[in-house]
Amino acid sequence: MPGRSTDSIEMDADGYDLPGRPPRLVRLYIRQCLIGFALAAVFVGLLLGFDVAGLRGLILSTQGGWIALGLLVVFNGLVFAGVQFAITIMRMGEPQSPGGGQRLRVLMPRGGPIPRPIPVEADTPDR
Repeated sequence: MPGRSTDSIEMDADGYDLPGRPPRLVRLYIRQCLIGFALAAVFVGLLLGFDVAGLRGLILSTQGGWIALGLLVVFNGLVFAGVQFAITIMRMGEPQSPGGGQRLRVLMPRGGPIPRPIPVEADTPDR
């Protein structure tokens, strides 16, 4: 992660994590899952707060509405946690060089003829 120093991470002489602590990747995964579930709780709270599609009234007026609320948080938490972890992992890659490449003119060489549309008779269905 940018801005973080690896000197503060506790490691043994060979560069491995100390015994009794989970590996750094596992700690990263747990942290991102917690962030994802927190985001899911906020999302479900906003869904209920704005009463999207009458969801708040449905959950509060139904006998087993708390089950639906729990399932909303859990399943949205799974999705948000997966996306959060994927974004974090993809951002860990090597930075790309600035700027793009040149456009390759593969289909038409420079100075070639300009293609013209060809008129085609359309078939009309018999009525």
